[in-house]
Parts: sequence; C-alpha cells; structure tokens
Amino acid sequence: MKKFMMTAVCVLTAMVFAAPAFAHFQMVYTPEMAMKNGGKIDLKMVFTHPFDAGHTMKMGTNEAFFSIHKGKKTDLLSTLKPITWTSLTNSGTAWETSMKLRGMGDWVLCLKPAPYLEEQEGAYIQQITKTVLNVGGLPTDWDAEVGLEAEIVPLNIPYAMLTGNVFRGIVKGGGKVVPHAEIEVEYLNHDPIMAENTFAKEANAETAPTFVWPTAIKANALGEFSYGLPKAGWWGFCALGVGPATEFNGKELSQDAVIWVYVSDMK
Repeated sequence: MKKFMMTAVCVLTAMVFAAPAFAHFQMVYTPEMAMKNGGKIDLKMVFTHPFDAGHTMKMGTNEAFFSIHKGKKTDLLSTLKPITWTSLTNSGTAWETSMKLRGMGDWVLCLKPAPYLEEQEGAYIQQITKTVLNVGGLPTDWDAEVGLEAEIVPLNIPYAMLTGNVFRGIVKGGGKVVPHAEIEVEYLNHDPIMAENTFAKEANAETAPTFVWPTAIKANALGEFSYGLPKAGWWGFCALGVGPATEFNGKELSQDAVIWVYVSDMK
C-alpha cells in the first residue's frame, strides 16, 4: 500500500510540473475578430497560458509578422514594439502593434516568433500563429493556405462560429498534410485588458477539477480534425511538432502550428 501511495504521489507530482510545458499558447490578439467597419486596431502578441492566465514566457525578437488581404502579403514585422505583459503569476516580454484595416474582407495575420527555450524540457518551442480578422462580413482569404512551415488550414470560417458549432481544420507541415497530428485545445478564460497589458482576474468559465487544460485531440490519417466549441469566446488550436525544423541551437525544436477562432452566442 505504501509503495502504491508513493508511486501515485510521484505520478501526480510529475503531472503537476509537466503541465505548464504543454500549456504554452502563442496569442495574436485583438478584442474583435469580426468588425462591421475597418479602421485602426490594436494587437498584442503574448506567449502564455490562456486558460488560467498563468505563466507568461519571455518572447524574443520575432522572425516574421505579416498580413494577407485579398491575396496580397504585407510585411508588418517592423511595426512590432516590445512591451511587458503581466499575467496572474508573473510578467514577461511580449509585443504589440497597431494597424489600419482598409477595405472589406479577411485579414490573415501570421506571426513567426523566435524559438523559446523551455528549460524544464531542455528544448525549444516555436509556435507559428494565425489569427483571421474580417471587415464587413465579406469572406475572402480565411481558407487560403499561407505556406507557413507549420500551419492549420481552417475548414470553418474562424470568426463566424456559434456556440455549439464544430471547428474543423487540416494540419500541414512544410506544405504537406500531417497524419495523426497531436493537437492541444485551449480556451482564453481571462479577458485581456489591452490598456494595462494584463489579464482580468475574473475567469469566464469553470470546468471540473478532473478536466485538464489544454485538452488534447488528434487529427485523422488525412490531417483533419474537429472539435465542438461549448462556450463563447476565443479558442486556440495548437498542432505540436508538425513543422520541418526539429533542431535549434543544438537542441530539440518543436515547431508548432497555432490558429485562433472566435465563438459567439446566438441571441
């Protein structure tokens, strides 16, 4: 009995200390994903744990940031400015910018951050992230394959999801379908306070203590996956280690694909 209890304690301890390493999510955030009119918007790029507004990782200098609008690519990397983002547990370097959305249609924002060294694992993480914005309700680029090293191509319009809808996507790495990819799903449970570069203390939802965030799903043999979305708000999907790069600075690299979608309640 004593041996069993010691084993159980060791397993639980390992789970507790391992959990943060599997909960990292790169955010490219602005309060509204779908807008009636264009104009200036503010964006925050934060590498954190969205569900519990937990540990925020220090971001390095980003490798790429650009938009796709009606097939036209615009380099936005030089517009990024460093900020300090404060979570409920710590502060870390993040990035911000503002941009003007001129004209109707989709704006696919793509961020390729610098690889982040996860010291507990002795390995790097690079989460290449897409967020799709829309102006005027005219869909244009939301389903286009951008050609990122690691990418989730949506099969549903990311900004036009209702509570209870099923989001579907295809995981690709190096332009090829990734069969049976492991995907983490996370809910942004604490609203970002843009003016203060922090999260609201109040959570939007609670789950049973036995439910583990992020939750994990797998793609099928064609790289396709689906997930029902039970609550309004921002949801992130991260396909782990699907990019072609596997090493950085002599250490293992997990090149992940992230996409964010927004869910609305039906009134």
